[in-house]
Amino acid sequence: MRLCLSLALLLAPDASGQLASREAMETSAAKQQVSISSQRQNATEGMLASMHAQQAALQKHSHALPPAGTFFLLEPPPSNPTISAAPECEALSAIEIDPLIEGAAQKEGLSTDLLHAVIRQESAFRPCAVSSKGALGLMQLMPATASGLGVGNPFDPKENVEGGARLLRELLDRYTGDLSRVLGAYNAGTVRVDAADGVPQIPETLNYVETIMRNLRGR
Repeated sequence: MRLCLSLALLLAPDASGQLASREAMETSAAKQQVSISSQRQNATEGMLASMHAQQAALQKHSHALPPAGTFFLLEPPPSNPTISAAPECEALSAIEIDPLIEGAAQKEGLSTDLLHAVIRQESAFRPCAVSSKGALGLMQLMPATASGLGVGNPFDPKENVEGGARLLRELLDRYTGDLSRVLGAYNAGTVRVDAADGVPQIPETLNYVETIMRNLRGR
């Protein structure tokens, strides 16, 4: 009888050992759960921070660009621009510029004299002209304007003249041929022209319109 009891005691599992082992396992599992929760929280916070940063960047980018269809309204090219051109950037000769003007004028249904006068006023026929405000090329197109007009390289004379001619065509259609308003909008933007119901009383714009109109009368 004593022998059986001894064997039973030897073969029976240690209850205290099992309890300690179970507690250790539970503690380990709890630590793992906390670690997983912490990792998930950190990952979520990281994703949210990344999303917020992307949203802020997109919002900033969207404010930096003008709305579709009004690309030329917000930052009109200045008249008599301060030109920053490479020393080798000379004015195009009549042999070089006249065919570009004639081609663009014919394509858009414009007067060659009008294109000639605008280019003369904007850049003095220098294809790599850059104004202090960032207007580019012969017809001083702002980068956003050039992009909206489909001009891939504003310093390419042909592309620039064709883009500027498209812009003038749009303005002529908008103002039903009122050349003073067209020139005022090319210089100061359509918002100012519409608000003034005519050429805005801005000295720069008034001089711009008068100079081009005078050149046109002379031609």
